[in-house]
Amino acid sequence: MAVILEKLTVMLEIDMPGFGSIKLEYLVSDFTGTLSLDGSLLPKVREKLNVISQFLKIFVLTADEFGRAREELKDVNCTVHVMEGDNVGVQKREFVRKLGAEKVVALGNGANDREMLKGAKLGIIIAGMEGCAVEALMASDIQVTTVVDGLDLLLNPRRLRATLRI
Repeated sequence: MAVILEKLTVMLEIDMPGFGSIKLEYLVSDFTGTLSLDGSLLPKVREKLNVISQFLKIFVLTADEFGRAREELKDVNCTVHVMEGDNVGVQKREFVRKLGAEKVVALGNGANDREMLKGAKLGIIIAGMEGCAVEALMASDIQVTTVVDGLDLLLNPRRLRATLRI
């Protein structure tokens, strides 16, 4: 007797009055200044990302200013892409587009995150200790003060509804 296992599609589905229904499959995040400070993963981020990875596939896109992203994220269920060369912002935008932007929630804080935040179905800017670029802020749907607050929005979708409802 053969057992056929169906591929389970994991996602986060939220109906937000005025904003519309969103069906997220991917979390795409910057590393430097978003998930980390001075190259070190911020407290509680590892645990929260691993919980979120149970319902969203996580990608971390980074220019890796401090060269520590892969080491810092080794115990996180995610895929790390170190972007090289010029136009890191364009590379991030194209990555989101190829995934299917309507299925992506993006986290970032820097100028090179602007296009990624703007292109994703839901863009969350982190205005943490490193601050955030104004053009990235203007391209976002939501601004939070810490990455933990941003991740908690995904773990508590009613907060998203409360923020985005029109």
